[in-house]
Amino acid sequence: MRITGLRSFMTRDRDRPRVIVAIDTDEGITGWGECYNHGPDRALPPLLEYLALQIGGEDPRRIEYLILKMLQQARFPPGALGLAAVSAVDHALWDISAKSLGVPVFNLIGGHAREKVRVYLSLGTAPDAEEALDLCLRMEAEHGFTAFKFKPFRVDPNAVPWREVLRSTARWVEKLRTICPDRFEFAFDAHARLFEPWQAVQLGNALAPFDPLFYEEPIRPENIEAWGRMKPQLRCPLATGESLYSRFEFLRLLQLGGADIIQPDICVVGGLLEMRKIAALAEAHYVNVAPHNPMGPLATAVNVHFCAAQPNVTILEYKLPDRAPYVRDPYLPKGGFLELRHDRPGWGVEMDEAVLAEDRYIHWERKLPRRPDGSTGYC
Repeated sequence: MRITGLRSFMTRDRDRPRVIVAIDTDEGITGWGECYNHGPDRALPPLLEYLALQIGGEDPRRIEYLILKMLQQARFPPGALGLAAVSAVDHALWDISAKSLGVPVFNLIGGHAREKVRVYLSLGTAPDAEEALDLCLRMEAEHGFTAFKFKPFRVDPNAVPWREVLRSTARWVEKLRTICPDRFEFAFDAHARLFEPWQAVQLGNALAPFDPLFYEEPIRPENIEAWGRMKPQLRCPLATGESLYSRFEFLRLLQLGGADIIQPDICVVGGLLEMRKIAALAEAHYVNVAPHNPMGPLATAVNVHFCAAQPNVTILEYKLPDRAPYVRDPYLPKGGFLELRHDRPGWGVEMDEAVLAEDRYIHWERKLPRRPDGSTGYC
């Protein structure tokens, strides 16, 4: 079997652009993958065309070889956009390999360690506790969710005194925990909005009495040593990793004891192959994995296979695919879990090429917080 071409598609999922990749073969098998949308998303198709030159004519089942070839063609380690492109190629290669054998991808990586994958719903900005309860109860009734993630900030940490940030958060979480059923679990994502580790410690310990599922990424990821100093001061599980790019960065984080849970992104780190290596490092450090997955339904399908085969996965981030028609049959939760599709080869989903043929690009850029003096805050 040989690779005959690579096609990229610009589409959208709600208000976010999505770059989807198809790799074709001389045996009529097509594999599919998804890039992360770091931005600028229009820069990804030319990168993918460059990668296509490196893998054309190769056997798509030589995944380790082809990933090494793409990475080593670069004089220096690729950055965010380069790895986003490599990730999508990796996904497509695994999809082809499994389809050529008529099996799900998880059968190629050790088989399924679990029958279904638990998911949590990321709900963004913290609403009033009563509103949060109504939303969570509705999501439980419709999809079975019992795990949810909110931002912990009730006020803008860039605009009000820090003591009010702490007090408002503590009051809100206490009420949320009081009025919600015990079966509900809540994670809190500070979204790297804090610069000073002491603030991150204070906020985490304000959440700790309410037993959060985890406390996610309070500070920027660059100074990994700071994470190693911060975690022992916290009384709740600390999670991070969506902004790290390789097993080497995760190894440093794990060596320094900087996280209880890691959150690599399968569309960021280079794909399933790298994701498995990162997870193995975490397992050796007695650390669990809760993959970062804010992307579309194809990325969710890729994550389902990773989670199915990886023993130290606890829960997967999930986004309802109600406005992403390029996947015809997305994985949908039942009872708060995604069930494995044993009878479907590859990723187990069908792509709609008619939808993908339309350029549905939508511009998106991060909204930067502003401080009272006009400078930008962190995020």
